[in-house]
Amino acid sequence: MTTSVVTGGAGFLGSHLCEYLLAQGHKVICLDNLDTGSLQNIEHLRESLFEFRNLDLVEFVDLPEDVDFVFHLASPASPIDYLRLPLHTLKVGSYGTHHALGLAKFKRARLLLASTSEVYGDPLQHPQSEDYWGNVNPIGPRGVYDESKRYSEALTMAYHRQQGVDTCIARIFNTYGPRMRTNDGRAVPTFVRQALQNKPITVFGDGTQTRSFCYVTDLIDGLYRLATSGEHEPVNIGNPAELTLGELAETVIRLTDSESQVVYSALPLDDPKVRRPNITRARETLDWEPTTTLEEGLLKMLAFERTNKPHSLTGLRHETLRPAPQNIRKAQD
Repeated sequence: MTTSVVTGGAGFLGSHLCEYLLAQGHKVICLDNLDTGSLQNIEHLRESLFEFRNLDLVEFVDLPEDVDFVFHLASPASPIDYLRLPLHTLKVGSYGTHHALGLAKFKRARLLLASTSEVYGDPLQHPQSEDYWGNVNPIGPRGVYDESKRYSEALTMAYHRQQGVDTCIARIFNTYGPRMRTNDGRAVPTFVRQALQNKPITVFGDGTQTRSFCYVTDLIDGLYRLATSGEHEPVNIGNPAELTLGELAETVIRLTDSESQVVYSALPLDDPKVRRPNITRARETLDWEPTTTLEEGLLKMLAFERTNKPHSLTGLRHETLRPAPQNIRKAQD
């Protein structure tokens, strides 16, 4: 049986990935310290092939099981979270990635690093392709996230080239769907929450900055195709359909039949003006591209937001890992 470890598995993307892997017949070990993840995201995964373990990846990871895949998704991902947790964001990008790679090396597993389009910063190339090196302010407030992911990529390639670890890197662009926290500061869940409450929809800047939004099930399919491919270089996974944040706000208002009005606020420092992936490499190497339109995805997300009820948190296998024996600890360095 194929065994997959998902770090950050109780988060938005991680929980959907755990669900997908279980559907593929994998045994799934979900690792999360619940800083930004939630047990509610995974409480429905009550089956013998799923196990949740509460741990912080900044600490050493010891797993007794054989492992075939390590999906490294652990990291704060929204501006509210990484500005609240700047040091931990840097640590999980450095120590956490080191421990995930050490686990993959020791278990002879393939590791997928969930990187981000933020490695491109406020891009001077548009759309962004994988050979673009980016325009990132390393000392700005967003630098803790941008640079943690850039370092994670460098560390992953070093383990691949020097240690022979089987790795791949997904550069994830803006993704949305059910289980996003409504107060995490990202555009889609914020606009949806404000629209459903008939409150003013807050758009930063003048609303002309652009984003490209990928529905979560398309994104997860892309991650799985990348993990099961032979690709080692970074691959953009995202939706190339681009729109302005003003257009996104108006679309959400229309789909919710909301009475909300759009209001504008100051643009945060170093906020990217444009964002759109060139997905040629994903099309050619993974035979992948998104199939869900923005309107279809928003309607699915709205249905979830309107019908989702609090879940009981019983039935989870929940344990803390033991410290690694010294001989194993050395083997993974």
